[in-house]
Amino acid sequence: MRIVIAEDSAILREGLAQLLTVRGHEVLAAVVDVPALFEAVTADPPDVAIVDIRLPPSHRDEGLRAAVRLRREFPGTGVMIFSQYVETAFVAELLAGGSEGVGYLLKERVVQLDDFIDALHRVAAGGTALDPDVVTQLFGRSRHRDLLAELTPREREVLALMAQGRTNTAIAGAIRVSERAVEKHIGNIFTKFDLPPSDADHRRVLAVIRYLQN
Repeated sequence: MRIVIAEDSAILREGLAQLLTVRGHEVLAAVVDVPALFEAVTADPPDVAIVDIRLPPSHRDEGLRAAVRLRREFPGTGVMIFSQYVETAFVAELLAGGSEGVGYLLKERVVQLDDFIDALHRVAAGGTALDPDVVTQLFGRSRHRDLLAELTPREREVLALMAQGRTNTAIAGAIRVSERAVEKHIGNIFTKFDLPPSDADHRRVLAVIRYLQN
């Protein structure tokens, strides 16, 4: 993968760049703020940009605003939000065009580099990788909570794993059921969300963004 990193912590920025390089990926730039991020992406668009939320100068939501702009101006570049915080203010806007090529992981919950790189691959390939805590908080602020209430606890668990970009095989392994059972749960989710089969729409994505958008 070809990667750009925007992270204000020098230790994390350089450490992440070195780890990814050792794993055979090309880090095109590792920058500290939004102007440098867009300069790097404009000069040579990467497969995926890793962006912290709180960047200079205010260290509030510059990174999340930048991610929204990246999605709009560079649709071929995946965006991975990598932060200590769950900020929901701009996430609906980030997902407004669909959840393809979007990730949001919490730094403290990434304990295996392989898992992080796997998530980066999914996002770079147009998939989704969302931390369960992020999904939970976004669900909580949705105006469609009544639909979520119609799901069984197991169906909500399956939906949360779908939001992380997991395949049916991975979901089955995570919750220790058969793939056939997973398929049944997903079918129930589609039915309860009124998502009939369609050649034009990706029902897995629609099921996720139904709750991630206001």
